[in-house]
Amino acid sequence: MSIDKLLGGALRILTPLGPRYLQPTFFQRLYLLWIFRNFQTLPVKVLTPFQLRFIETIGQKHGFAQSSLHGFEDTPILGTLEQRPPVDGGEMPPRRPNTSVADAVSPFAANQRS
Repeated sequence: MSIDKLLGGALRILTPLGPRYLQPTFFQRLYLLWIFRNFQTLPVKVLTPFQLRFIETIGQKHGFAQSSLHGFEDTPILGTLEQRPPVDGGEMPPRRPNTSVADAVSPFAANQRS
């Protein structure tokens, strides 16, 4: 663990609009270092509901900042949270039923009834 991250690190959140940064307090940075202890980047799906509320609370209290506006280029990054937009599958063609399974099960079931 880097002392620089603990003393002044920021959380990077990747959004469709570009990266956003949160500047947490000392104790919040300590907990974020624990969350990101094994991986530098995590998707939102792997966080617990408590961890999601924790990060949302930081965002509400401190607000987001863009890197180009507030000079986060040299700030140590505690971790990166990926917030990817949901993938739209669009119109998928209808799937045909798998007849091979039904054909294999039917003779077996007929033998059991006899």
